[in-house]
Amino acid sequence: MKKSVLCIAASMAALPILSHADSPYFSLKDGDGFKRFSVSVGALHVMPQGKAQPFQVNTAVKNGEVSKNGDIQVDTVLNNLNPEVNQTALATVLKGLGFFTGGQLGSGLSGSSQIQGLEEWNNPGTGLEADDVTTLGIMTNYFFTDNVSFEMKAGIPPKVDLQGKGKIYAPFSAVATPQIGNLPLEFLNIDLQNDIFITDLGAHGAAASARAWTPAAEIQYHFGKTGVNKFRPYVGLGVMYAYFNELEMNPQIEKDLIAAGHMIANIKEGNAGASLEGKPSKANPKVDLEATDAFAPVATVGFTYDFNDKWFAVGSVSYAHLQNETTITVTDATHGELIKSKADIEVNPILAYAGIGMRF
Repeated sequence: MKKSVLCIAASMAALPILSHADSPYFSLKDGDGFKRFSVSVGALHVMPQGKAQPFQVNTAVKNGEVSKNGDIQVDTVLNNLNPEVNQTALATVLKGLGFFTGGQLGSGLSGSSQIQGLEEWNNPGTGLEADDVTTLGIMTNYFFTDNVSFEMKAGIPPKVDLQGKGKIYAPFSAVATPQIGNLPLEFLNIDLQNDIFITDLGAHGAAASARAWTPAAEIQYHFGKTGVNKFRPYVGLGVMYAYFNELEMNPQIEKDLIAAGHMIANIKEGNAGASLEGKPSKANPKVDLEATDAFAPVATVGFTYDFNDKWFAVGSVSYAHLQNETTITVTDATHGELIKSKADIEVNPILAYAGIGMRF
């Protein structure tokens, strides 16, 4: 009796295993007439939907940092007077002083400045937006059942232009204290304030470009049945991975950022006047552009149309909620990091695909 019960129990336990092994849905047998693998090739058009996000800038000049002014033109001081403070009398004195000094305040008279505003600031209305791009798409599918499949999306990584939006200004302010010899003349403090132009992100064509690698994987559900329905819509849900390399910056914007690096380096070197006048420093600023990798959810609606049991047409529209971060740094071997600027890039692309495929 016990032996019979054990045999029955063993048979019942083995039944799911035998059923699993014989099932066309969990084996490499064709079963129900559908083919397990498919591959298609076609045009993939990517349409980013995201909006420009503002740059946030940090520099090596801390709020309250004191720098010597060095040689500076009187006109430079006058052009950077705080317009919100009445300094008419002081301006008259400076003009008179410039008359006797040939228009220049030497380092022995210009004194020093306590600087504010350059440590960190946001730039509303600026940012980067990705252009539309078309490339060759490749889609491969493995069908677990006639209705459920696993798809890998790939393609030739396209070069994507990033269009710049807005102008970047540095919100400079300072209190300059002239001196005679080593004696500061605090009663002659000069209140300076100006938004110093750095670059126009939209004035010189694409602000930057990058090669975009965006493979994706999805689980898809295909409506209808092989051999019965030629037209079969499907839906899919998965994840996209985005990697960017070959990043290049617009040469004019890079030149502007190098000039901004000199501005910060001049302040660090005790030449704040040269900084306001846009003169080169002793530094050798270099610009570097980086973009972070990102994962994003992706959803797809599409269809296939069978010409026969082997060849088919496919079309789909996908949306990925994709956002990454771009970082621009200006560095120098002596001073280290002079400027760091970050901005999110909202790509959020709609991907339209049309291709021809083969099942096997």
